[in-house]
Amino acid sequence: MTDPLTAAPPRLPDADARLAGLEARLAEDLALLNYPPANWVPPRRAQGDDRPVSDVVVIGAGMCGLVAGFAMLRAGLSNIRILDRAPAGQEGPWVTYARMETLRSPKQLLGPAYGMPSLTFQAWYRANHGDAAWDALFRIPRPMWMDYLNWYRKALNLPVQNGMDVTRVIPRPDGLFELEIAHGSRPGVLTRRVVMAGGREGLGRPTIPEFARRLPRDRWAHSSDRIDFDALRGKRVIVIGVGASAVDNAAAALEAGAREVRLLARRPVMPTVNKLMGVGSYGLTAGFAAMAPEWRWRIMAYANRQQTPAPSNSTRRVSRHPNAYFHFSAGIAEARAADGEIVLTTRSGRTFHADYMILGTGFTVDVRARPEILEMADEIALWKDRYTPPPDEADEALAAYPWLVEDFSFTERQPGAAPYLARIHCFNFAASLSLGKVSGDIPAISEGAQWLVRGLSAALFKDDVDAHWQALLAYEKPELTGDEWTDADAQATARSA
Repeated sequence: MTDPLTAAPPRLPDADARLAGLEARLAEDLALLNYPPANWVPPRRAQGDDRPVSDVVVIGAGMCGLVAGFAMLRAGLSNIRILDRAPAGQEGPWVTYARMETLRSPKQLLGPAYGMPSLTFQAWYRANHGDAAWDALFRIPRPMWMDYLNWYRKALNLPVQNGMDVTRVIPRPDGLFELEIAHGSRPGVLTRRVVMAGGREGLGRPTIPEFARRLPRDRWAHSSDRIDFDALRGKRVIVIGVGASAVDNAAAALEAGAREVRLLARRPVMPTVNKLMGVGSYGLTAGFAAMAPEWRWRIMAYANRQQTPAPSNSTRRVSRHPNAYFHFSAGIAEARAADGEIVLTTRSGRTFHADYMILGTGFTVDVRARPEILEMADEIALWKDRYTPPPDEADEALAAYPWLVEDFSFTERQPGAAPYLARIHCFNFAASLSLGKVSGDIPAISEGAQWLVRGLSAALFKDDVDAHWQALLAYEKPELTGDEWTDADAQATARSA
């Protein structure tokens, strides 16, 4: 019998017909909502350039990019493009470097459905596997989430282009951006606004501790790297960290036949409580961005200090192996390569020997890490430029987050120095300190997309207000033709004449 924890049951014999029925229901639901509405944005032409101009280009076609695109189409913004460097079906982490068995999020969360019951993961799963399988499902198997997103993209016919690696976002004097595409194999893309929708790593880089840089590069990997786990069979592996990515990679090494896997954590004890769950609600989603900076910082800094624990099932996936070992108070003081092995010495003086090391150290938000915006990085305001926390709440990592306004756009470090930043929107994990967890994680991604498209629509209308004014003046389509009423005074005058 299939384990509902880790894999889906076989598709139902009539799954194709059931899925076609779901898609017909989705189409009817959308039609009842007058989808898609007509595009209302006046066309824009580039000065001295006959290339088409998009109103918005979304960089990234993972979950964030897909729901952002759907939200724009729902709002009548149809002149958009969604670009992703990955091949179709490999966008985001789900089938590349993510290694958990199941998602952390509860299966019933709405995710990117954007208020459409027929677009939820639950509806898609029930169509494929049936009601009994849904009732038995514990959490969503990771590869299945990618299957669902692939269906989401297809069912909505979203304008995604794969193999489009945006390497530079270049502001032009005419108020447009030119997006440079890698290898110069295609002409650049022109757009009025840019949405950076790269998810967890959308504005960051892997966190690499300094001690790792002193080791040969072929002896270690970050959890976001492509790792040949089969090559770790019979090897001693050290994993740095005990968070979700650490335990998932430890489990992958154990399941590949590693001789032993040791997880080293700086903390004296295992974190066990997901603190933000204690205040998780629509109130937090809606209210976070409305709070004063000191409250937003206080909540996020506290959550960082406490650390989100790995899911229970992910941790048990490691612990069921007798050759897995958890070590605490094991911060690394020294790392060296000697006699064909890695030697790590902790701050307490303990020494560990291994053949390979995996860093489960997460990502660091860093505007300089993204080549697309590297040339403008110094102009972007960060939280450290706008807010100084009390000494006991200092957090260097949070200080590097961008200071965003409510439409997810960047702000200038020096007012007036880079006004084009207001037309670049950071719809990814890096927005979490400014606006909350509405643009990188599953639970509130639709709310975030709604905020984003509201801001984009307002800005585009404001930019074109002269054109809209002229359209208002020129509009002459009559509601009344003249035969719907009688002018009593005019009749009386005519009779008396």
